[in-house]
Amino acid sequence: MNIRNVAIIAHVDHGKTTLVDALLKQSNTHMKDAPDALIMDSNDLEKERGITIFSKNAAVVWKDTKINIIDTPGHADFGGEVERVLKMADGCLLLVDAKEGPMPQTRFVLKKALNLGLKIVVVINKIDKDGANPDEAINKTFDLFVELGAPAELLDFPIIYASAKQGLAGTEADLKSMIDISPIFDAILAHIPAPIINQNAPLQMLITNIYYDNFKGRVATGRIVNGSLNAGERIAHINRQGQINFYRPTSIMVYRGLEKIDATLVEAGDIAAIAGIPDVNIGETVADQNSPVALPVLNIEEPTVKMKFMVNDSPLAGREGQYSTSRQIRERLVKELENDMALKFEDSADGGWVVSGRGELHLAILIERLRREGFEFQVARPQVIAKIIDGKECVPFEEVSIEVPEEYSGAVIQKLGSRHGLLKNMHIIDSIVHLEFEMPTRGLFGYQTEFMTDTKGLGLINSSFLDYRRDSAAWPERERGSLIAHEAGQTNAYAIRNLQDRGTLFFGAGVEVYQGQVVGQNSRKEDLTVNICKAKELSNMRSKGDGVSIAIDVAKTMDLEASLEYISDDELVEVTPKNIRIRKMTLSKLEERRKQLGLK
Repeated sequence: MNIRNVAIIAHVDHGKTTLVDALLKQSNTHMKDAPDALIMDSNDLEKERGITIFSKNAAVVWKDTKINIIDTPGHADFGGEVERVLKMADGCLLLVDAKEGPMPQTRFVLKKALNLGLKIVVVINKIDKDGANPDEAINKTFDLFVELGAPAELLDFPIIYASAKQGLAGTEADLKSMIDISPIFDAILAHIPAPIINQNAPLQMLITNIYYDNFKGRVATGRIVNGSLNAGERIAHINRQGQINFYRPTSIMVYRGLEKIDATLVEAGDIAAIAGIPDVNIGETVADQNSPVALPVLNIEEPTVKMKFMVNDSPLAGREGQYSTSRQIRERLVKELENDMALKFEDSADGGWVVSGRGELHLAILIERLRREGFEFQVARPQVIAKIIDGKECVPFEEVSIEVPEEYSGAVIQKLGSRHGLLKNMHIIDSIVHLEFEMPTRGLFGYQTEFMTDTKGLGLINSSFLDYRRDSAAWPERERGSLIAHEAGQTNAYAIRNLQDRGTLFFGAGVEVYQGQVVGQNSRKEDLTVNICKAKELSNMRSKGDGVSIAIDVAKTMDLEASLEYISDDELVEVTPKNIRIRKMTLSKLEERRKQLGLK
């Protein structure tokens, strides 16, 4: 059977997953228990956030050709997923929003695809969107190809226009002339090359993904580069250190739709999943037992942000989590390293772990997943990872792209300027200001909430890693301090009423808190210890209705990402399956004072 391996790449929210849905449905692929929409976003976090986090495989048959489709994440923090799965592809569908044009993550994924020499088919999506300008989007995409140094043969890229949401595509930007999504299939067959293989060479298969099956154990997914994989035959596993072990696979599977079906033979060029190799990892090679030759190991870009994980030692520790010991947390982090090549971690001297990733969101998603699995722990504020280059300390810089209504642009420029942002480009289209900044990664920490407040929720902000540079300027401290609980107990409406003028509170009445827990944000710069559990003194003299009309403002909800953005260097986020709390590292004021004086 003819084979095409195609990855779908784009900036976040440009319609990758919606397009894959249309391709699966209109190819009449049988899918058991498939939802009506966003079939590929199967993870709960993906459904809630509306973004793709984990790359996934599917396969359809079109005109006697098997097309392996690889859906990739669109957010820069999950670039590690994109880098490795592109190794399975021979070409890409590059989705570009007809209104927004190429965005920062478009640059990142396109650069990776061009470096691998993949053939690109450009799909101008969302042509039915208000304000869509397909011609301008094409011009910007061509400029991006040139800027990234694409070879001449790739500059003449084929163009398809589409409305993935309606399941329509065509070679002209006219919705009325479109019938179905088949022009995209035809473009794949016409322009994406078949895999270059040697069927008679010894087996070589590069592992690009790992997942765990309750029945089959550890399952490795990858593309067969040469030779063929036969069920029941012994194979060689070559690890990163070059050590060779021999196994007999317990199961060999190929994709049909979203399902994996057992196969007796998988030929070169196809994507397969193999079970029965207990210690296989991403980037390693499965080879012929008689002449095992390793393929080049996958290299992933280094992490730029780190965060310290610790065992929870708060007064409420151990009440809400199923897994809370250091052994359980460490084992789970080690397990995560096997699936996520862009993640790193190391043990720290005080018993915690320093976990490094591609960005705040990358680490926040990991924390959220652990929380939902029943883990309880605490984390410190994110820090950038500095490098010594030519004897000088350099820090990661980001390319930031912003779209904001004209009336809010001044506040955004002022805030990013104070965070060492350098405005590189600015233009206005239909009262929407498009801004491009270059700024240190550290400058984006804690800015998302401020940005949404300053733009009344109407702004869009995206960033992607640029390079390492020197940043010698001094960083200002947090503008507002914390309100800290004076004692343990339950929050009281009477106390909350008296504290509302002091700042923004994070809790309503009747919530259990402990000494040293952050219960709100002070309206001033310094921290303030408050008694949020104070009750009104009872007396034997009361007027009718006394105390009935106490009005309490709605508390500000601090979810995981808001908490990570909020905390300062001397605070921690306590993460449990039921609650997210913010606390001081040193809970008691007396203990903190003793530390400052060097007393034990």
